[in-house]
Amino acid sequence: MEGDKGTVCLTGGTGFVGSWLIKRLLQEGYSVRTTVRADPENKRDLTFLTSLPGVAEKLKIFSADLNDPNSFDAAIEGSKAVLHVATPLSFDGKESLEAVTERSTSGALGILKACLRSKTVKRVVYTSSAATVIYNGQETDMMDESFWTDVDFVMQKLNPKTHPYLISKTFTERAVLEFGTQHGLDVVTVNPGLVVGPFICPRFPDSVRSSLALVLGNRSEYGILLNIPMVHVDDVGSTIVLPTP
Repeated sequence: MEGDKGTVCLTGGTGFVGSWLIKRLLQEGYSVRTTVRADPENKRDLTFLTSLPGVAEKLKIFSADLNDPNSFDAAIEGSKAVLHVATPLSFDGKESLEAVTERSTSGALGILKACLRSKTVKRVVYTSSAATVIYNGQETDMMDESFWTDVDFVMQKLNPKTHPYLISKTFTERAVLEFGTQHGLDVVTVNPGLVVGPFICPRFPDSVRSSLALVLGNRSEYGILLNIPMVHVDDVGSTIVLPTP
């Protein structure tokens, strides 16, 4: 595609959704700055990103970490939009609920502050999750912005291994929307269910694996197919509306 639609910063560029969005943004004519966690020994293979068409002119990769929100400043500077996709995912129980929630929330708010300092960011899109909406004990076929996951319901009814992810996502989404309102920053959230579809990242995405539970014979994940809505990764990208040049 000819021309340049401007620069977009995307956090978490090595993940399933993040890397696929980079591919789409480049195809649509955007310049992309993405962040990845530091790799001092240079062991991480990023060729799945650096081999995409157009990357020489339109993709820059920065090191940043949610533990240090100020580390995102360089990537955000000069961008017209920020897609915050990175998340401190934890289903292994190695980190406490408090630690994951603190890193997720403080990291997201630090990124929003960097957006304000940049003076160029017109919109922030936070990739949240359907998990921030559906776990409240209410049975309904339609939900809107008034629906939020009930933390007490999560703690009492759901698998403890999922608590850090579900609760940190819920608190973080509330925090970023409140920050946007308080500071006049255009912040929107996207709440996908189980994301499925093709991928370019080298790691087999957990959500794709779960969607294939019947094929792979993973009986422990059969319940996911019945209880969690699914969305194609391309549809996630299609819901993100970026400001015009």
